[in-house]
Amino acid sequence: MIRTVEETGSTNADLAARLSGGEYLPEGDWLVAERQTAGRGRLGRIWNDGAGNFMGSTVVRPGPGDPPPSSLALMTGLAVHEALLPFVPQGAALWLKWPNDLLLSGAKIAGILLEVVAGTVIVGIGVNLAAAPDIPGRAVTSLSEYGPGPGRDAFAEALAASFDRELHRWRSAGLAPLLRRWQSAAHPVGTRLTVLPPGEEAVEGSYAGLSQDGNLLLKLDNGTQRVIHAGDVLLASAPD
Repeated sequence: MIRTVEETGSTNADLAARLSGGEYLPEGDWLVAERQTAGRGRLGRIWNDGAGNFMGSTVVRPGPGDPPPSSLALMTGLAVHEALLPFVPQGAALWLKWPNDLLLSGAKIAGILLEVVAGTVIVGIGVNLAAAPDIPGRAVTSLSEYGPGPGRDAFAEALAASFDRELHRWRSAGLAPLLRRWQSAAHPVGTRLTVLPPGEEAVEGSYAGLSQDGNLLLKLDNGTQRVIHAGDVLLASAPD
């Protein structure tokens, strides 16, 4: 079920409040906002407004035998990728970027924010369908810059169906197939990246894939390989 509200602070915050209050939220239900006034991205960034864009949240209830909940960021990225792909114009590349961004022709078009409340994972997704917010120092785009895109409600239906399929695959097939599919939809191996690990100086290197548990592998310029467990990742350039 998809429930739409005209305006809210944050769909993630709304679901978090309901969970904290003891309400049971079933998987498959979505809260979608026409407008957000206190939307958030990763690392505390603001991600507001954008009338005509998709801004919504749902929940996942991890259970025994499920892959690690941290891999839900990768699973969600695949779900958004699959939902967006039919609307991407010919000649424009849609790439996943670790851990939870989507890039269209090198510019951010979608982001994902995961939060855990009362043992439940809240999955927040923002997709620039009609307009791109101004983020200093970051290339950001929307589908509307390439021509007519889907309406918000039509995209919401497509995303909900894609998310349901990917969640089933995540549970039934496990982590390894997910990582293979994620890497096939990501920017190419060899893409230059700048990584900002928490509390450290920037680290530069080349994308070398994912580890067996879904962490980023970065090949440093001295030939060694570093496993990135957390951090902000900036795309420098694709390989020649």
